[in-house]
Amino acid sequence: MPVPYEKHKNYFMKIKVKSNYRCQSCGSVSPKWMGKCPDCGEWNTLVEEKESLSAGHPGRRLTEFSSSVTRLSQVKSEDFQRHITGIGEFDRILGGGVCAGSMVLLGGSPGIGKSTLMLQAAHRLAKGKDLVLYVSGEESLSQVKDRANRLQIKNEALLLLSETNLEKILEVVQQNKPKFFVLDSIQTVYKADLSGAPGSVGQIRECTAELLHLAKGLGITVFLLGHVTKEGDLAGPRVLEHIVDTVLYFETERQQVHRILRVFKNRFGPTNEIGVFEMTGQGLQEVSNPSVFFLGDHVNGLPPGTAALAAMEGTRPLLVEVQALVSRTLFGMPRRQMTGVDYNRAMILMAVLDKRCGFHLESQDVYVNITGGLQVREPAADLGIAAAMAGAYSEKAGQGKILWLGEVGLSGELRAVAQVSERLQEAGKLGFQKAIIPRMSQKGLRIPSGMEVQAVTTLLDALEKGGLKGF
Repeated sequence: MPVPYEKHKNYFMKIKVKSNYRCQSCGSVSPKWMGKCPDCGEWNTLVEEKESLSAGHPGRRLTEFSSSVTRLSQVKSEDFQRHITGIGEFDRILGGGVCAGSMVLLGGSPGIGKSTLMLQAAHRLAKGKDLVLYVSGEESLSQVKDRANRLQIKNEALLLLSETNLEKILEVVQQNKPKFFVLDSIQTVYKADLSGAPGSVGQIRECTAELLHLAKGLGITVFLLGHVTKEGDLAGPRVLEHIVDTVLYFETERQQVHRILRVFKNRFGPTNEIGVFEMTGQGLQEVSNPSVFFLGDHVNGLPPGTAALAAMEGTRPLLVEVQALVSRTLFGMPRRQMTGVDYNRAMILMAVLDKRCGFHLESQDVYVNITGGLQVREPAADLGIAAAMAGAYSEKAGQGKILWLGEVGLSGELRAVAQVSERLQEAGKLGFQKAIIPRMSQKGLRIPSGMEVQAVTTLLDALEKGGLKGF
C-alpha cells in the first residue's frame, strides 16, 4: 500500500521548493513557463530557476553601496585615475584610458578578435610593472601561450590562469592582488552554490555581482569578455550591461579585415565613439586615420553613383563614401537593398527624389552601400545618400570632390545639422575643395582655407549645384 501523505507532511513542508521562470533576454520573472516572454516578446527564452524556501537566508543585492543624505554642494568631486594602455584607439574610446576600479564589458562575434585585443591590452598594462591577471575559461594555458607567441608578448607581470570556478578565481585574486583582471569569458564562470549551469541567467547575474564587489571594493579594474546570441546581442540578462561601467562591442564581421569597436555605454567618457582596427598577423593594429580607409582613393573626384559625407561618431568626424547602383528592373517588383543605412530612411529619400526632383525610380532596382562596413544612422547623411542615388540614375559624377551634408525633409527642403565646422575641417584635411550644406547651418561656421562652401535650401538646388541635375 502507498504511504499516506499525512505521515510525511512535515517533511514535504521542509523541502518545499519555489520554482520561477526567468527570461534570458530581459531578465523578467514569470511564475509559470510560457513560450513567449510577456515583457520583451522573445520566444523560448524562459528558463526554470528553483529556489529553496527552507534556507531562510535573504536574497543578496547586486550592489551594496550606501551613504548618508548629503547636499549636492557638499559632495566633493574626484578625479578618476586613468591608466594608459598605449593602444591609441582603445584609450580614446574609453575616454583617455582605463579608469581604476571600473568594469569593462567587451562583446562581439566569435573569432572577431576579443581575446586578441584583451591580451594585447593586458600586455601593455603589465609593462608598467602592475600585475595583470588573465583568466581564461575557454582555453588552456598552452593555447593562451600560443596566442601570446604570435603576438610576440613576453611579460613577467602578466599572470595566466585557466579556471571556471568563481570561488577559486577570487582566491587567486586575493593572493596575488593584481591591479587589472581579465575574464574570458563571463559565460563560462559559475558559482558552486547555485544550481544553474554556467551561462544561465542566475549564474551570470551572481558572478557579475561578485566581480562588481571585487572591482569597487579593492579598486581592481575588471575586463569581462561576453558571448553574443545569433541575433547579435550580448548573451545573458540585461542586468549584465546595466551593472558594468563600460560596454564595448565589435560591430563588423570577422570576415572583414578591419574591425570597428563601438562604445555603447561609458560612465567615464563619451558614448557612441568608435575605434578602427586592422587584423594582421601581429594582432589588431589601430588605424590612425579612419577617414582615408572609409573614403577610398579617388584622385580626380568621385565616380558616378558615389558621394562623400561626414558622419559624427561620438566626438570624431569620419568621412564616409556611400555608393549607389540604379539599374532597370528585370522583374515586376523592383528590388531595393541597403547596406549600412536604414532601409526605411532610404525609401523616404527615394520618394523625395521622385516627387520633388523628377527622378523616376519606380521601375529601377536600387542598391546602396556604405563602404568599410560602417553603419550610418544620423540624419546628416541624407543628402549624401540622395546624391549617390541621383548620380547613379543620371550616370553623372559630381563636379570635383564634393562633401554632401544635410538632412532632407519630406517636402524636399534641407534642414540644419550639428557640428558642421568639425565635419568641414576633417574634409579640408583630405583635400576636399567644395561642400554643399543647408542654408540654416551657416551661423558661426568655420570654413577651412581653400574650400568653397555653398549653402542651399532644397534638395533640388543641392543637386544642381553639384552637377547632378539637368540630364
